Amino acid sequence: MRVDIISGQQPGPATGSRAGLAVFDSAEAPADPALLTRVREGTETADLAAPPVVLPDFCHKGKSEMPSSIAVATRGAIRPALTDAALNCGMALAVLDVPRPSTAAVEEFYRRVRQRYPDPPRWRFELSRAEVLRAAVEGARFSAERFGVDASDVDRIEEFGNLPVEEYGGAHRARRELPWICIQLARLRFGGIGPSTHFLELQEVEEVLEPGIASLLGLHQGQVTLQYHNGGGVLTGQLGELYARRLAASRQLRAEMAVQKPLSHLLRAGTLAEARQRYALYFRHGCPSVPIAGEEGRRMLLAQRLAMNYGFAYRLATYASLRTFVRLSFGASLRLVVDSPHNSVYEELVDGEPAFVHRHNAARAWTAEMMPGHPAFARTGQPLLVPGTNRTSSFLCVPAPRAHRSLYTACHGTGSIISDFERSGRSGPDPLHRHTLRFTYDHAAPRQVPQLDDAGVDAALAVLSSNELVRPVVRLRPFAVLS
Repeated sequence: MRVDIISGQQPGPATGSRAGLAVFDSAEAPADPALLTRVREGTETADLAAPPVVLPDFCHKGKSEMPSSIAVATRGAIRPALTDAALNCGMALAVLDVPRPSTAAVEEFYRRVRQRYPDPPRWRFELSRAEVLRAAVEGARFSAERFGVDASDVDRIEEFGNLPVEEYGGAHRARRELPWICIQLARLRFGGIGPSTHFLELQEVEEVLEPGIASLLGLHQGQVTLQYHNGGGVLTGQLGELYARRLAASRQLRAEMAVQKPLSHLLRAGTLAEARQRYALYFRHGCPSVPIAGEEGRRMLLAQRLAMNYGFAYRLATYASLRTFVRLSFGASLRLVVDSPHNSVYEELVDGEPAFVHRHNAARAWTAEMMPGHPAFARTGQPLLVPGTNRTSSFLCVPAPRAHRSLYTACHGTGSIISDFERSGRSGPDPLHRHTLRFTYDHAAPRQVPQLDDAGVDAALAVLSSNELVRPVVRLRPFAVLS
């Protein structure tokens, strides 16, 4: 395994940035040189606080400006293109307190999930306008109160599911800045899973690799777990397009923003110079950097935090529904182990100074030393998921001592490496001939899908663990999935 520092164009004398990319890959799973060039070109004009980080599962999705599995730290500005258009897409892991349920019970569970969260979704209001504002301002606290979620579960959410907004104008300014149409659309579909890369997977703890840490996190051999990946809800995508011109915007969203963006940014500008600045920042392709100093920076930071908070509230609402379905279908209780976003922008210290760390399809990996006094993670650091696919195992990990080398970041999955291993013949059928019961949203009968061996996911994890970025705690084996 290796960490390559790849030279790039030398920065100008006034930028203060550092050249190069920190690339975590291996001979088995090398980073694509063309995509490395794309990252270098996409960050060369940014005021970098550290070399951009490239992690395993490095790939490019067509509707993203930048490749997945990167972390980029900038000084004094946020660059929207360095993360996803919709902030706070994330994953969570929860544990059940019963043995593996019967097939009939599993089918009943997924029937309830699809009934509550159909695809395509129903168009009906689930929140009031005031509740949308509360979700955006209060984050997970709103959903915990609304749906009766225990405080111990909220402790397991990154940042406790809330980024304070008071210093940027608080609830009063949120009411003024959030457009009416964005709030109305955010009243719909509060919670959900959804198809494509999002999933809801039942698993068992197949192997305990770090017994002491597993015990601290409440995990043991043979335990049934529930892992899910979903977005942050309608409001996150709305704000993402409102404050940048993004490739991911649908035709419907573009039509909406063709009207809303001039109203929000240009007609409300106090001066012609301010209107010109906003036009340059939010209407042009390329998602330029938004300087944080000044009033426009405060608007951007408020929008970013409102989006993150709404995403935390949205995913906790999903957890509350899943908790009900687990009780009704399995006669079990559900307890959250960890919930963390993998599309985020946080202000963090880099080399001892404040910076904005953009993570695109990559999860934060804070060590125990960074979380003193945390009610759940003070002794373990914040756990993070390194999923495979529904045909392979996945891992729950904790940060390792040298996580700072990757800006305290790990990849959020290993799917592209698994696919590459299967295509190249380096991975084949599971030697134990196991299957995953796969459910879909078309309500067809579930199919038994043959599993693969773990060569691909193990290769990706080896890059992270050999570089001391993460330590695997348990291996999780899927037995059913909705995707």
